[in-house]
Amino acid sequence: MAWQPPEEPLRQLIQCLADSLSGHDHNVRRNAEVMLKQAKAAPEFDMYLAYIFSTSQPPQGASIDAPRYFQARAAAAVMLKNDVRTHYKQMHDTTKAYVRSVIFDSLRDQNAQMRGHAGNVITEMVRQGGIMGWPQVLSNLISLISNSSGDVTSQAQEGGMSALLKICEDNRKALDKVYQGERPLSFLFPKLLEFTASPSPKVRGDALAAINIFIPEKPSAVMSYLDQLMLQLFQLAGDQSEEVRKHVCRAFVHIADIAPEQIIPHMAGLVDYMVAQQKNPNNEDLALDAAEFWLCVSEHEKLRDSLGPHLGKIVPVLLESMVYSEDDILRLEGEKEDAEEEDREQDIKPTFATSKSARATNANGNDTTPNPNGAGGGSSAFGFEDDDLSEGEIYESDEEYGDPEEQWNLRKCSAAALDVLASVFHEQVFNNTLPYLTTNLSHAEWPNREAAVLALGAIAEGCMDVVKPHLPMLTPYLISLLDDSEPVVRIITCWSLGRYSAWASHLDAAGKEQFFVPMMDGILKRMLDPNKRVQEAAASAFANLEEKANTQLKQYCPVIVQQFVQCFARYKDRNMFILYDCVQTLAEHVGPALAQEELVNMLMPALIQRWGKVSDQSREMFPLLECLSYVATALGPMFSSYAPDIFKRCINIIHRNLEESMQAAQNEAFEVPDKDFLVTSLDLLSAIIQALEPRSSAQLVAGEPNFFQMLAVCMQDSSNDVRQSAYALLGDCAIYVFAQLQPHLSPILDILINQLELSQVRKDGLETGYSVINNACWSVGEIAMRQNEGMQPYVDRLLQKIAIILFDEGVPQSLNENAAIALGRLGLGCASHLAVHLAQIAPPFLRAIRHVSWTDEKGHALTGFMQIILANPQAMEQSLLDFFCEMARADVSAVKGPGEQKVLRETFQRVSAA
Repeated sequence: MAWQPPEEPLRQLIQCLADSLSGHDHNVRRNAEVMLKQAKAAPEFDMYLAYIFSTSQPPQGASIDAPRYFQARAAAAVMLKNDVRTHYKQMHDTTKAYVRSVIFDSLRDQNAQMRGHAGNVITEMVRQGGIMGWPQVLSNLISLISNSSGDVTSQAQEGGMSALLKICEDNRKALDKVYQGERPLSFLFPKLLEFTASPSPKVRGDALAAINIFIPEKPSAVMSYLDQLMLQLFQLAGDQSEEVRKHVCRAFVHIADIAPEQIIPHMAGLVDYMVAQQKNPNNEDLALDAAEFWLCVSEHEKLRDSLGPHLGKIVPVLLESMVYSEDDILRLEGEKEDAEEEDREQDIKPTFATSKSARATNANGNDTTPNPNGAGGGSSAFGFEDDDLSEGEIYESDEEYGDPEEQWNLRKCSAAALDVLASVFHEQVFNNTLPYLTTNLSHAEWPNREAAVLALGAIAEGCMDVVKPHLPMLTPYLISLLDDSEPVVRIITCWSLGRYSAWASHLDAAGKEQFFVPMMDGILKRMLDPNKRVQEAAASAFANLEEKANTQLKQYCPVIVQQFVQCFARYKDRNMFILYDCVQTLAEHVGPALAQEELVNMLMPALIQRWGKVSDQSREMFPLLECLSYVATALGPMFSSYAPDIFKRCINIIHRNLEESMQAAQNEAFEVPDKDFLVTSLDLLSAIIQALEPRSSAQLVAGEPNFFQMLAVCMQDSSNDVRQSAYALLGDCAIYVFAQLQPHLSPILDILINQLELSQVRKDGLETGYSVINNACWSVGEIAMRQNEGMQPYVDRLLQKIAIILFDEGVPQSLNENAAIALGRLGLGCASHLAVHLAQIAPPFLRAIRHVSWTDEKGHALTGFMQIILANPQAMEQSLLDFFCEMARADVSAVKGPGEQKVLRETFQRVSAA
């Protein structure tokens, strides 16, 4: 375009941009920022920025030297990109057109930083305006990279390829959509393939990086060129550029995942290639991408067997890669004793509540609680990356947590790959690992000892049968390493012992005394290590041990609880989170064994002391509330003296968060509170109501006059997790405090009936929606058990919703089952109302109830269903055989109480006679 800015305003703006980056004079910088803010009001402001950014020399008469003009250009580029991001839709078409016309000049700039800025602006314009908002951008970039005009420098080609890569990263799905009958990717992909043959290593690498963006999605453009891509990858496998070879490795990993048939014929050559790349001593990124190949292939059912003949090459390189690098050794060596230092806020990881599924996946209405995670349990010592990041979201834990040990790297990838290979090849992997263990477990250098312990832990699950004969010798040695002088060795030893705790905990009495008790004591001792990271690893390993040992821990509760109490007194904020996990896992697995006066008097004061320190707004409240839920369930009535204050505080937390949610809905200035406060508080209320004697629970609920109004609000919350927990609490109230619930049933049942709506779940597309309906169905059944004939005003509406669920075979089976139980229980008081529909509801009811285990709930449901049959026996003509088959399998003894067993038998006899 021919637009030219007036000279004087241009010079002033350049000066302001340069001054805004002044690091020497605060007043100059502040004045420049004020002037820039005023200048933004000018309609041509972004055109000025584009002009300055794209013009390599300062205008005549500008009193600014080259370095400061460079600063001004960089500032203009950043400001232009930000304006595009925030105000693109408000930008005048003239401004957009001008920016597009000059921005490509900046891709030709001699300075790489300016070329990068240009790519950022181009990418942002495409992101905000869409592919069709600038349809020429792809062809223009391809023309630049191809040097179709013959006058493009290699630097400009690199700038263009870098911009194209960014567009691919940001528009992966959009590029494969159909616009006017064409997919941009169909035009783009063969060009990317062509660019992998560029003379420029930078262009080759970026072109491969762009290709790797699309491979996992399996678009038709990729699949149709897959053979050509494989040929080109083999050509590039020997590229002198390590960056290119890194993307070659990554491409082979992606292809192995989507098209294993392309990989199998070349497996022998690929094994040799990946081994060679992983051995690269100077480029850990390249080595990591090569190591990813083993992890991908060993997890792939169609590929894993083809690795068997090559384990002799693969396992040694994995073991070598598990030793800390020299840089890591310098960083880790001689870690200080820091247990007495307070944690910084940024050292504490974000914590998310785990909503109790309650009755969501158990058709029998029994409480199902979440599995504790344990920061180092299972394979988490490898630091697997989170696969749940949304598109475009970047995992930045280095910045967020500042702990390199939490990053996915070559060492962790190699350990994870060894773990998976061990689970596939078992003895073969052990035989290839044993020489390494023999040489390094007692190595004089701690990095070698540490890597050997990591390897031993990595093969634990897959090679357990062949390792077992060696464990009587290995276990005492591992326990001795818990006292190693290097914290890093103590950390990995805790984790490795946790992986073998299942073996030790299930030995006979003598074996336990010889191996399990010293293992348990050693890990418990390390929970009070002077190093915080060792404390965390030990606590995590002990949580894993608790999972594996399960009820075997009952006899050791006194010593365990005593150690936990000392940890509560010593731990700083960060490690308190994993300590909660240890306590709740113990409570989950030993249950009532904790309900001894001596243990309660040790554990509860420590928990209550921490309870008093944690504020209602702290994210530490989530794991603490979850922990108390498990403890309350385990202690039962012995929790009663602590229950009133805890119950009251949960109510207050819920009220406060509901009020804050209402304020945020009415005024954007208010921050929306975290729903996890509601979820964990509701779950703890449920646990307390279940744990106490019914009279005590009733007193607690009666002492909160607005309890059921609060519960009704939670039942209508926008969050599925909150509603799921609210309906679990409703069902528990029906069981344990029905007299208090009954006066509030009318509004609560109206809300509940509206919740039984499948169409809303499908509209939202969230699986958790089914869990909410599941809990709602379970609540209906529990209320119906006690309200009996009082359910008649609601039975027609309930039947309409429940029947839709029963007839829908596309919903989760557990939901069909809970709907059947609810329907059967409704029959206990509303048989005559349901009988007219018996012919229609009998087949899906019997189909669903067949899968339910025999418990009280199934007995109640079938008793109610038989009441319906008795009210209209002729309607069962088509379903009679299925009904008698189900009753023939009946396990009446599973129904609690001889009275209820008698009712079930007598009702069946009456149906048989009818």
